[in-house]
Amino acid sequence: MTTHDIATSRDGADDTAGTATRSPWHYGVLFVALAGVLLVAPQFLYPVFLMKVLCFGLFAAALNLLLGYGGLLSFGHAAYFGFASYVSAHAAKVWGLTPELAILSGTGAAVVLGAIFGALAIRRQGIYFAMITLALSQLVFFVSLQSPFTGGEDGIQSVPRGQLFGILPLADDRTLYYVVATIFLLGFLLIFRIIHSPFGQVLRAIRDNEPRAISLGYRTTQYKLAVFVLSAGIAGLAGSMKAIVFQLASLTDVHWTMSGEVVLMTLVGGMGTIFGPLIGAAVVVSMQNYLATFGAWVPIIQGVVFVICVMLFREGIIGVLSRWVKRPL
Repeated sequence: MTTHDIATSRDGADDTAGTATRSPWHYGVLFVALAGVLLVAPQFLYPVFLMKVLCFGLFAAALNLLLGYGGLLSFGHAAYFGFASYVSAHAAKVWGLTPELAILSGTGAAVVLGAIFGALAIRRQGIYFAMITLALSQLVFFVSLQSPFTGGEDGIQSVPRGQLFGILPLADDRTLYYVVATIFLLGFLLIFRIIHSPFGQVLRAIRDNEPRAISLGYRTTQYKLAVFVLSAGIAGLAGSMKAIVFQLASLTDVHWTMSGEVVLMTLVGGMGTIFGPLIGAAVVVSMQNYLATFGAWVPIIQGVVFVICVMLFREGIIGVLSRWVKRPL
């Protein structure tokens, strides 16, 4: 029995995975279309707004890898997003590293943190796993609040954008946008490759029926730890980029509400879909940006939108579109 057979062995089968295997060409078309949209988007929208969408889109895609394909609900992904943001900001401002090295430093720190926290969290399942991730995330928050390294409540401000590879200055928003868009696409393609690899097929098998995967000889604990670390690393990449874009790393990035927001983005866009997290991030960030004049009403409006999506679009926006066009998205 192949890994694909395992992943599609539950009742009703995994239609998305099966269709994607039979007709992968449409994903190429969608990725080319996405690249084209990202190329011309700064002509119509503010580059900083677009960069925020891309950073949170990659963050949501990282969580979706863990939740939608690994079946592991983390309420503490802000820990990796925010911790990487702090490390990247510190590396750029204090150590004087170039932007690419600062981003790699933050991503590496998130991978290490994810390996440590993942080794503890995957010992439990379901709500216990979620609560452990939340508790560990709060630990990072309180360390960030008290540590001189993070600047406490002030955070790390005035982070220099520097020059990419010591050559390309990133002070210009549009130049930085294209760098962020390139990194986003590479991260997105990495997630796509993980999902459509034998490793990804085994992840789906574990998500759908872990006892059966164990009976077939798969070491499910190692697979879950691997996807946890991968998800943490990609979340750290998103956080590192955000620190460079906004020249700031703050407590907001490691607060539990950030973990809640990325779960909201994933569910609104479509859990277990390729493009759902990006659409969910665009919806949530747009609401935060364009409804800012409503002040304290913004979270309430977000809650109403979330309830409507759960009640009317249980598969999320992209999930519903996939059903309409009969193609996985």
